[in-house]
Amino acid sequence: MTLFDISGKVAIVTGSSRGIGKAIAHRLAEHGASVVISSRNAVSCDEAAAEINAAVGREAAIAIAASISSKGDLQRLVAETQERLGSIDILVCNAASNPHFGSMATISDEQFSKTLQNNIISNHWLAQMVAPQMIAGGGGAIIIVSSIGGLKGSAEIGAYNISKAADFQLARNLAVELGPQNIRVNCIAPGLIKTDFARALWEDEATLKRVTSTAPLRRIGLPDEVAGAAVFLASPAGRYVTGQTVVVDGGMTIG
Repeated sequence: MTLFDISGKVAIVTGSSRGIGKAIAHRLAEHGASVVISSRNAVSCDEAAAEINAAVGREAAIAIAASISSKGDLQRLVAETQERLGSIDILVCNAASNPHFGSMATISDEQFSKTLQNNIISNHWLAQMVAPQMIAGGGGAIIIVSSIGGLKGSAEIGAYNISKAADFQLARNLAVELGPQNIRVNCIAPGLIKTDFARALWEDEATLKRVTSTAPLRRIGLPDEVAGAAVFLASPAGRYVTGQTVVVDGGMTIG
């Protein structure tokens, strides 16, 4: 039981009012952590926190709304978490943006900038903000939810894939810099998961058939099927893993 025990740990999970982030927050709470639910929508955050608390049978989750595009919001998120729950031990950067669906030839400068800002720079900001607390506490775990899109090109979500590839390197670089202070930094790269964020992909029958036809498991994933990787990376079970990308895709990248 102790291998995956994170009792007493404090975790922030961005983009956690729904989808993959919510599933990760739920499983972290289930394994003993106190978890901050965060997204732009305060009502959705409150609802997700209440649902998780009911499921785990304790007051494990609190809600702090914040936009990843605002450095001020993220500073407030970190400060309020520390004030209400204590020093942060686990950071899961799950929130991301994909404002453009189509070729790189048609993406606007504003859309490209937003993609890079929210999917890379905001993760960097958060890592900077929590690292001093983790160092003072003797270590910690930072997890960036990237995507298998960062491993290949795409005619529809090229800018998104570029940002997700950059997240792999962000994790590697942070792992090198923070490893001596016992802070581990890793990525999770999900395949196509049944979330609202990816609805444009899995709702289209032709796309869904193309994606699943060569995948060994012949299906797309569910949010909870990504959460286990986050628990592993955040817990003592993953204490010798850093700078890595854990691919959770049902074999899509090998099909």
